Amino acid sequence: MVAVHPAKPSARAPRPARRRARDGSLGESDLVDLEAVAAGIQACRRCDLWRDATQGVPGLGPAGAALMIVGEQPGDHEDLQGVPFVGPAGRLLDRAMAEAGVARDRVFVTNAVKHFKHEPRGKRRLHKTPDRGEVQACRWWLDAERRLVRPKVVLALGATAVRAVFGKALPIGKTRGQRQALDGGEQGLVSWHPSFLLRIPDPDARDRAYAELVADLKQAWRMAG
Repeated sequence: MVAVHPAKPSARAPRPARRRARDGSLGESDLVDLEAVAAGIQACRRCDLWRDATQGVPGLGPAGAALMIVGEQPGDHEDLQGVPFVGPAGRLLDRAMAEAGVARDRVFVTNAVKHFKHEPRGKRRLHKTPDRGEVQACRWWLDAERRLVRPKVVLALGATAVRAVFGKALPIGKTRGQRQALDGGEQGLVSWHPSFLLRIPDPDARDRAYAELVADLKQAWRMAG
């Protein structure tokens, strides 16, 4: 009789975070790094936004970044490319960051909601604002990114990001520039989302809002340093 020995585990067997990511059943202990978070976002079923999105869009930037910038959700360009802030709003943010002296490659940029919420309009996909339930469902991923990156400062851009970061609505015009302590020990700031600036019809009002965004980026970078 030939002895049969148990097969040795394959050296290429996926880690639990990769294996469970297929059905979205990740636990907090599985999210050991940003790669695991990104894999989990791709398989996330915590709300229904994944159904109409091309892919999930995790945050991008170095682990250990002192500054985290949180936007609302991926747009059309981000949904197709799988990278945050690469569309028109992202280009405006890049310009504002450069003017503020913020090095984007040293910042972790992400969104409150990881899938693109939209409605078709002919050949276009028009942005729709995530509702409170969708923001709350996706906060699990944002909290994981914050826990792993451990930034000193979190800058929330726009109302959806403010609700996700602070857990409540805040009037941006009245609270921008004010430091606020967050549960994780970080300092929080709020500012305008670049997409809001792009929708302002009056050039003078748009220039004022852009100058405020630059000022808020400068303050966040200074605090993070």
